[in-house]
Amino acid sequence: MFKDDPVRPENYRRFERDVPQWFTDAKLGIFVHWGPYSVPAWAEPIGELGTIEKQYWFKHNPYAEWYYNTIRIEDSPAAQHQRDAFGGAPYDDFIDQWNPAQFDPEEFLTLVKSTGAGYFIPTTKHHDGVTLWDAPGTDGRNTVVRGPRRDLVGEFEKATRDAGLRFGVYYSGGLDWHFSDLEPITDDGQEFGRPVDAAYAEYAYKHVDDLLDRYAPDILWGDIEWPDAGKPRGPFSMENLFEKFYSQTPDGVANDRWGETHWDIRTSEYQNGLSVEGDGGWENCRGIGYSFGHNRLEDETHLLSGPDAVKTFVDIVSRGGNLLLNVGLTAEGTVPPLQRRTLEHLAAWNAVNGDAVFGSTTLDASIAAPSAATAAGTGAEPWVRWTRTGDTANAFVAGSEGAGGVVTIRGVSDAVDVSTARLADGTAVEATRAGDAASLVLPPAAVEGPILIRFDLAA
Repeated sequence: MFKDDPVRPENYRRFERDVPQWFTDAKLGIFVHWGPYSVPAWAEPIGELGTIEKQYWFKHNPYAEWYYNTIRIEDSPAAQHQRDAFGGAPYDDFIDQWNPAQFDPEEFLTLVKSTGAGYFIPTTKHHDGVTLWDAPGTDGRNTVVRGPRRDLVGEFEKATRDAGLRFGVYYSGGLDWHFSDLEPITDDGQEFGRPVDAAYAEYAYKHVDDLLDRYAPDILWGDIEWPDAGKPRGPFSMENLFEKFYSQTPDGVANDRWGETHWDIRTSEYQNGLSVEGDGGWENCRGIGYSFGHNRLEDETHLLSGPDAVKTFVDIVSRGGNLLLNVGLTAEGTVPPLQRRTLEHLAAWNAVNGDAVFGSTTLDASIAAPSAATAAGTGAEPWVRWTRTGDTANAFVAGSEGAGGVVTIRGVSDAVDVSTARLADGTAVEATRAGDAASLVLPPAAVEGPILIRFDLAA
């Protein structure tokens, strides 16, 4: 859905800059996908993006926010569900049925902040073309005129600023199924239908320009692409939007899904596009489940548990990235209970261990190496990931205790002073060294998940 290593056109190179320190220190962002698709809240939970064969993906799309596309694939299970549950009614009926009467932006952002997240990004327009503010040119097909009858972007922005977090906006520049009226996407080929003409380029331009004027976001998070007619220089060029964005917010951050134009950070999604995870700023985005939008069909077998979310987060941070973890709000505006449980667990774990995560840097593998164990944690080898804070090496250890609760981690050089092993609260941990192996006697975790062991590094 995005290309690896695009070439930046010359007229966009002037925007190249170092990734702002606030972003690399933040480590965690919270994403929200919310729209009329939250009314049916239906998709087949078939698995994570990047693990499913592409020709199968779109007909059985696990992304509930793609419902408008999936129900237009005539023989798809979603199309049958639309006929059975809603009599084959048009998608736009869901706009008027969307009533977020229970949405409390302040309460929700309190939950977001409790996780330790440094930034928050809601969808402002997804591929269905419905805007969550009264965007220009939408002719009332937005949440101010219909359905919620609220400026949801404005409410999110105020609550985010009041919580002391950075605010970003997601905007689907590459797809708008209502504006373009193209055939449904059935295959993830290079040429799948997206609007590329000057009319759509102007329409999308005016939306993003309005978002900049109204909400002055810290993050511009595009998706899929940008209309080709809006890439070269001209009155409705993406170049003009970047110029305005950085003039307004010099330490702003843009992702890499604005077509072959400009980016500050690279992005991967679930297991897709992992080749961009490396040097430089990068971010992995994913839902707590297989979908970004709320999906009634998802249960505990499809969602990250709290401990699994912690492992996912720590693994990404240990490799130099950020995690953008998505919440799919219900149509009523509430966090689904299982998603709330995961967020609250992540918050509790970060409250104990966050000093070794937020603001950390990667630890050179020559000092101490991560284990090959995956997040599933199966096998005899413990799961180990490392970060560095100043002159402290932080090991996050899970699983494979031996007799007496002893865990042995390997690849630990002499630069790590094993005698200084301690828990997050400073409690000493019994530890011995044999070559490059450190054996530790671990107590039960204060909060279920990897246990943090801190070591001094030799000067």
